[in-house]
Amino acid sequence: MLIDLAKPQNLNAYMELPAVIGRLGEKLGLDEAKKFKAALSSAVSTNPVLLTECEPGSVINAALIGHSLNLPPSPQLGYYYIVPYNNKKKNCKEGQFQIGYKGYIQLAMRSGYYLRLNVTEVKKGEFVKWNPLTEEIEVNFIENPVEREKAETVGYCGYFEYTNGFTKMIYWTIEQIRVHADKYSKAYSLENDKLLKSGKIPSGEMWKYSSFWYSDFDGMAKKTVLRQLLSKWGSMSVDMQVAFEEDIKTDYVPFAQAQITAGNVIENEAGSEVVEAAFEEKPAKRGRPKKETKKPVDKPQEEVETDDGITMPEWATE
Repeated sequence: MLIDLAKPQNLNAYMELPAVIGRLGEKLGLDEAKKFKAALSSAVSTNPVLLTECEPGSVINAALIGHSLNLPPSPQLGYYYIVPYNNKKKNCKEGQFQIGYKGYIQLAMRSGYYLRLNVTEVKKGEFVKWNPLTEEIEVNFIENPVEREKAETVGYCGYFEYTNGFTKMIYWTIEQIRVHADKYSKAYSLENDKLLKSGKIPSGEMWKYSSFWYSDFDGMAKKTVLRQLLSKWGSMSVDMQVAFEEDIKTDYVPFAQAQITAGNVIENEAGSEVVEAAFEEKPAKRGRPKKETKKPVDKPQEEVETDDGITMPEWATE
């Protein structure tokens, strides 16, 4: 019987198909495949779009990227997320990999290059000055954690120190981050954000604002600052490069080419194709450890029909 992936099936049922079990077993090993399926099933259990509406092979493919980076799929941990997107070329929803700021920190610390790495909010009254030439910030942090938590966030600061002593900082105001997101993110509009905060969005349209930029602005802002810091000045291991490139594919295209269509589903006019962001810069070489050789990145493939008549993603037939 031919299974048409253009008509989404329940992901859990799809993963129990003998052909899928066999392909995952070949790629991961039987024991690891069982753990992978259990972790993925748990991760998507609270997201009905991923569970029943997305093309299941694309969700598995996104999770395999996370697995290759040794990051668990649990949304509670926040290392990475599987985000539903509308693929207009295929006329279906697909799950795509999107790393969280905690995932960047995990990969960076594993690389062995970094002695310290952190990103934090800067609250109102804490900021003193920022030197754009030396890239040094002076901040007087509020000592009481309860008072600091209540204070308004005005910016975000990132910092790292290499094991060889080289250090770097970055500071972006919250306005800079919002303008950056408005320009590059598929899922965020500065104008819509203002309407949301003013309470002018009807309750029936609130589903349009379930993007992480609206539901977890703090996490997305931290990731943006970290990504700018590491991509410009940091040494990036092979895993970090893979995570960076996959994240760029998922979230960064001009907003004019995308719109939110349902829940946390993003519709990409470009058909989910890669659109390189103009802000990308190559990491500086001065004071950095030697980079690892970059390996090819597995990319989502078109579906093919197997000998048993089941249409599956090409990753499953390799």
